[in-house]
Amino acid sequence: MTPLLTACTIVAASLAQNAPVPAGDVSLTVYSSADPAGFEPRQFLEQQQNGWGMAMEVPGFGLVRETRAVDMPMGTGQLAFTDVAAFIDPTTVSFNDVTEPGTSVLDQRFEFDLVSADKLLQRYVDRPVSLLVDMENGPLKLSGTLLAARGGALVISRESGIDLIQQSDATITLGELPGGLRTRPTLLWNVNSPKAGRHQVRMGYQTSGLTWRADYNVTLNEKNDKADLSAWVTLLNVCGRSFEQAKLKLVAGDVQRVQPRGGNMAPRAMMAKAAMADAEMGFQEKSFAEFHLYTLPRPIDVPQNASQQIALFPSVTGVPAEKLLVYEGAAMMWGGSEPVDGREFGQTGNTKVDIYVRLTNDKASNMGMPLPAGKMRVFQRDDADGSLEFIGEDVIKHTPKDEKVLIRLGSAFDVVGERTQVDFKIDRARRQMTESFKIEIRNRKDQPATVLVRESLYRWNNWQITASSQAWDKVNASTVQFTVDAAANSVSTVTYTVQYSW
Repeated sequence: MTPLLTACTIVAASLAQNAPVPAGDVSLTVYSSADPAGFEPRQFLEQQQNGWGMAMEVPGFGLVRETRAVDMPMGTGQLAFTDVAAFIDPTTVSFNDVTEPGTSVLDQRFEFDLVSADKLLQRYVDRPVSLLVDMENGPLKLSGTLLAARGGALVISRESGIDLIQQSDATITLGELPGGLRTRPTLLWNVNSPKAGRHQVRMGYQTSGLTWRADYNVTLNEKNDKADLSAWVTLLNVCGRSFEQAKLKLVAGDVQRVQPRGGNMAPRAMMAKAAMADAEMGFQEKSFAEFHLYTLPRPIDVPQNASQQIALFPSVTGVPAEKLLVYEGAAMMWGGSEPVDGREFGQTGNTKVDIYVRLTNDKASNMGMPLPAGKMRVFQRDDADGSLEFIGEDVIKHTPKDEKVLIRLGSAFDVVGERTQVDFKIDRARRQMTESFKIEIRNRKDQPATVLVRESLYRWNNWQITASSQAWDKVNASTVQFTVDAAANSVSTVTYTVQYSW
């Protein structure tokens, strides 16, 4: 018989869907190991929409706790929970019968063999099917037994012979949903209860496919001495389940999880992040087991395959700010077991002067809240039209209260630096090196500028500055800092000599 070259669309005549489970009392705690600098929720949403199933790669996880009303059988019986996350970790499942504490779980399993076109066809091998095939003269109805379905081709046995059908333009009608396939991920418990009836059951589990990140918006005033700050949580859910009216918590801190070896499909080691405090508008924060726990004081819907923004804490205004210009001509650090004695190490060509904004995270500055790691975007208002313009962004680490927040904005346009090695001597017999530098700060602005000149004393850990054109401060064991007040349209010079001995 002539093969029919077609493709197929499958229509199940009867897909017996499980009835939706009524929403119960749901609590959701979300942890995150996302790198604020590179994590982009949209990429995971696009992967899910394209059917790539990469939720296990999401840098975070969630702890789900839920109470449901179930019909408990007397003695031994089975309970099925069909509305669970698709990326559940079955080893973390807990079960507690609140109504009858005497109920025990004999065994449990997680069924995730979900309905798909390929699986339906495989289950219908050696079973009757009906097809509607598009032909040049119109649709053709066929009925027969499906012998095989692989490689994009169907093999159909009919009384008149065997048809080979390519899956291009046919519709296949099947009967009932075969056993063993489910329309949604399902947790099954075999339980033994001394009491039948309607019971309240509390269950919990961990699932991948949930994470969050913190985002901050900072608006500087014209004088760069005050700032307004707002903060948001971006919550990502691609775990395969929506959560309605959930009690949401976030955790901030480095929470360790033991990881399976090998493979990219296991959840990664979890470092967590979180949110902040105030009554109705944001999260309420508290210390919790050496971490920080942030609780949203209202229930919230967390839809699947979506990201959403939630206020982290109410906006604050009038935060004291300080703009810093920093020049590091050679940001090198000593870290070896021998002195660095090559002359060329002092010959560097960096001319960029970096711009920073510094805030103090304390109550006196209208802040004083533990800030989870996140990306800080800085804006300033243009007086010409009143619009906010973006002037830079940086990533902060977890920042406790009363600590300083330093945000790098970029490099200055009109202020540049130049570092020149003017002398280098080494006396190996006396085990000494002497090095001299000239540092120029050229301020081409019409306003004065203060520049912090940081010098790394990278050749050896035993050093002393033997000569300097101005006062300096010791920042740490291998760094000194000069404060240069550069007048408008001027060139300021710093010179110093350092001697190393070993």
